[in-house]
Amino acid sequence: MQLYLNLINFELKFELPIMGEAKRRKTTLGEKYGQEARILPWVPITKSQSEQFMKWTTRGTWFCIGVMVVAWITIRFIGPAFGWWQVVY
Repeated sequence: MQLYLNLINFELKFELPIMGEAKRRKTTLGEKYGQEARILPWVPITKSQSEQFMKWTTRGTWFCIGVMVVAWITIRFIGPAFGWWQVVY
């Protein structure tokens, strides 16, 4: 029993260090390690850039929709109420 425990301790003590996943990725990727992934290999746009583009275009779209609603309310209701113009049906 002691011999078995000593063998186990010996193996654990002198075992080669286990390579972590990050180190393994670093050795396989080489220069590309730490760089962001691209959407497509031939498109020079990263995934974070595409997410930022989608965020800004969505925000801009909602802003423009708000401007259109304000313009419609002004043209349809506010202008005729103040007598600036008439809406013809």
